[in-house]
Amino acid sequence: MKIYISADMEGVAGVVGQEQLTTQGFEYHQFREFMTAEVGAAIEAARDAGAIEFVVSDSHGNGQNLLMDKLPQDIQLVRSWPRPLGMMEGIDDSFDAAFFIGYHSSAGNIDGIAAHTVSSTAFSSLKINGTETSEGGFNALIAGHFGVSVVMISGDDAAVREVSNALGPIEGAIVKRHIGHSSDRTLMPEAARALISEKVQAGLRRRQKMKPYRSNGPLTLDLTFKNDKAAELLAYLPNVERIENHTVRFVGNIIELSMFVEMACSYRSTMS
Repeated sequence: MKIYISADMEGVAGVVGQEQLTTQGFEYHQFREFMTAEVGAAIEAARDAGAIEFVVSDSHGNGQNLLMDKLPQDIQLVRSWPRPLGMMEGIDDSFDAAFFIGYHSSAGNIDGIAAHTVSSTAFSSLKINGTETSEGGFNALIAGHFGVSVVMISGDDAAVREVSNALGPIEGAIVKRHIGHSSDRTLMPEAARALISEKVQAGLRRRQKMKPYRSNGPLTLDLTFKNDKAAELLAYLPNVERIENHTVRFVGNIIELSMFVEMACSYRSTMS
């Protein structure tokens, strides 16, 4: 089996906010270790189930969080930005299954820990065909475009529930539970890794019964910015419609939507 892993950090056990998530945070370096260890647990569990090839996408913040010397040395790692497929860069139709590790819920979910969608500073909402969509749902559509099923997710209870409601009964490793936007009740790191391992193996046992997450026909993306200037400028493009002061609409397939979101999130006029 060939496995694709998309790894974020907000859904890692114990993470509650900026002190763990940003490079300036006093716990960031410790939580890089925890994030790396959760990915490592997923890899080893999949290897025990017969997987032999892995691509991992470091999909948090600057995309340079996972500690390369503490991961198995026979995997491949996607790092930094920009990338056309965002958090799913490197996936194609050669993969047998995908895992989401350390995921969080969408910006509109009041029950999520550190909840946001793609960028907590740029976007306040991302909807596909009128439905609020999380990073997990968006990324599962990218996997589905290539015929790849997402078979497990780890993160907080809201993230697991949100993605499972969209995709169906995939395996969910709930490593912490919501108290507030920046507070949780969490498993300890070793217990979280054990649960992730269990759910990886359960997902791979059931993978033949899980269908890729797809949507027929063109998709309508409604992207709402926190700054109305971004919506104003994007509407200058001939294929972008400004439907509200802070919201633009773009229609295309999921790959085109991914490239649009990546551009909207990443572009800076000072980029060299």
